[in-house]
Amino acid sequence: MSLVGATKSLLLLGRCAPSVKQNASKIVVKKLELDQNLLMYFHKDEVYYAHDPEQQCKTGDVVLIQELSEKLTTHITHQVLKVVYPLGDVTDPISNKKVATLRSGTVAYRDDLEEIDNLYGLTKKRFNYVNAPKRGWQEDKKDFSHKKSYIKYHESEEEQPYSVPR
Repeated sequence: MSLVGATKSLLLLGRCAPSVKQNASKIVVKKLELDQNLLMYFHKDEVYYAHDPEQQCKTGDVVLIQELSEKLTTHITHQVLKVVYPLGDVTDPISNKKVATLRSGTVAYRDDLEEIDNLYGLTKKRFNYVNAPKRGWQEDKKDFSHKKSYIKYHESEEEQPYSVPR
């Protein structure tokens, strides 16, 4: 397979960001870029617009995207294949365990936290993953990611509830 053919079938993993475009999601992909002067790699964010007519990904989801054979528009160049991890529900691909938090650079799994709770007792601040409601239960209350949004160009006296800052 040639290099051109390999880059066309390239899959990218990114995080969904708020988007203003219809039938498209804004995906931010983190890449490492080499600085030739320092010979060090630095994070660089690249933004792709992916075709998503079913609106299957919401803001904060980790999604898998693939480049389209033809561009739909000048901006929409990729398509959403699937939502890999919904926001706040990450699974470690190696151990296949649910991740709870990152503590000082190390991963804390939900199973490990439950074992600690069994040994030392349940704390009041501990989040209960079993009884927690599914994502989307606060739609139209505090979560407006399913509503049509638009870019907020200026501050005005009128209320702009679904605006996205520039």
